[in-house]
Amino acid sequence: MASKSRWADTADDAAVEAKLKREKEEKKRIKAEKARKAAEEEAKRKAQAEAQQRAAQAQAENEAANDDNANRPSAKRRKLTPEPGANEGEAAAKTTTDGESAKLLRFEAPGTGTWGPSRSVENYDKLNDIEEGAYGWVARAREISTGKVVALKRLKLDSSGRAGLPETGLREIQILKDCAHRNVVSLQEVVVGDDTTLGRIENIFLVLEFLEHDLKSVLEDMPEPFLASEVKTLLRQLASGVAYLHDHWVLHRDLKTSNLLLNNRGTLKIADFGMARYVGDPPPPKLTQLVVTLWYRAPELLLGIKTYGTAVDMWSVGCVFGELLTREPLLQGANEVDELTRIFELCGIPTEDSWPGFRRLPHARSLRLPSSSKQNAAATGSVIRARFPLLTTAGSALLSALLSLNPDARPSARDMLLHEYFRQDPKPKHEALFPTFPSKAGQERRRRRETPNAPGRGQPAELGSVDFSGIFANREKEERGGGFALRMV
Repeated sequence: MASKSRWADTADDAAVEAKLKREKEEKKRIKAEKARKAAEEEAKRKAQAEAQQRAAQAQAENEAANDDNANRPSAKRRKLTPEPGANEGEAAAKTTTDGESAKLLRFEAPGTGTWGPSRSVENYDKLNDIEEGAYGWVARAREISTGKVVALKRLKLDSSGRAGLPETGLREIQILKDCAHRNVVSLQEVVVGDDTTLGRIENIFLVLEFLEHDLKSVLEDMPEPFLASEVKTLLRQLASGVAYLHDHWVLHRDLKTSNLLLNNRGTLKIADFGMARYVGDPPPPKLTQLVVTLWYRAPELLLGIKTYGTAVDMWSVGCVFGELLTREPLLQGANEVDELTRIFELCGIPTEDSWPGFRRLPHARSLRLPSSSKQNAAATGSVIRARFPLLTTAGSALLSALLSLNPDARPSARDMLLHEYFRQDPKPKHEALFPTFPSKAGQERRRRRETPNAPGRGQPAELGSVDFSGIFANREKEERGGGFALRMV
């Protein structure tokens, strides 16, 4: 028998052999762990399949029992609310009297077609702030996975400390989710901040399509007003979007140039639905009068009307029409009284003939207006035709109709689209030929002049007793910039 070599069993060889042995044992352990996990997964899958089979069998038995007892009155009303202490699985299993499962409000995940928890805002990379309004803060952002640029709007939550979204936020989400029109901004998804938990909502973001401009910023920076053909293009798109909303029973209640977005392809879209709500026919008996930004607020709202409809939006469209022509807000009142004064100066003093029943409005009972004698007839009429001498006869007629004091005399958005003004030369300019402008929203925070915001929650301001009897005493003074003074009685 050959003797063992003295070089065959060194300390290094022993270390290598021990290392190989440990690696072999580790591989065996990992393999055994994988086999155990696979067995557990298989057992879980079989258990789930059996549970589904049992649930399907139980449902079939219930349906058969319902068919057998179809003609029997139910002895006890089925409860839809889960009993205290019931787990989520038991709550989900509760069914309605029609056999349908109870539904929970969820949002559709983009690109999946399924409903589930909202994604995190961390999927978006903020690029720059755009603006902050009465109902939310807006920024430009990029989706990390696709590189798509969007507008990210953070909703302002209730400052009272209560958990949950305010009613205005829920309405905005619901309306945007239901709307699909080329002249209404689209909602892509709703995302939440990482600090949002099951018990408390901290940050809610709406992911909206991004447009380069808002109409107010464009008007402020333009050296010359829009051409007549361009005004018609913008107005026609605005009327088309408003008609869609009204056809679907939505009142926007805050139409103004800063809420009208414009892209570099000449497309206008209505945005900011924080004041919007669904209505019916007839409208709800109690609607808040404290809606619409002051400079675009209809006179019936200023006078405290409790039931109103689409005419309040059409008044705002008329104000936007005038602003497109002058590049300045048409009725820049300092408060409710001053706003009403400016409206009467432009549109005339209301009478029972021009606005039947206006005296029955809550704030109109205390107004002191000039008598409707023959000498005052000319003074109390509209001066829109004189204020816009370059506007065609058809254009002046449309603007006068939109700014009619009587809500019933204002045209609907559908009627506006059929107006002669849009058929006359110059025809509306094609959107592809629309001028483009530098994008402030994509580069820097927008610089805005001080303008009133949409009203918040609370009671409308009281007009009190106001004397309008001398409002047209001297129109030459108004033309020189002197204005008129209101006397509070």
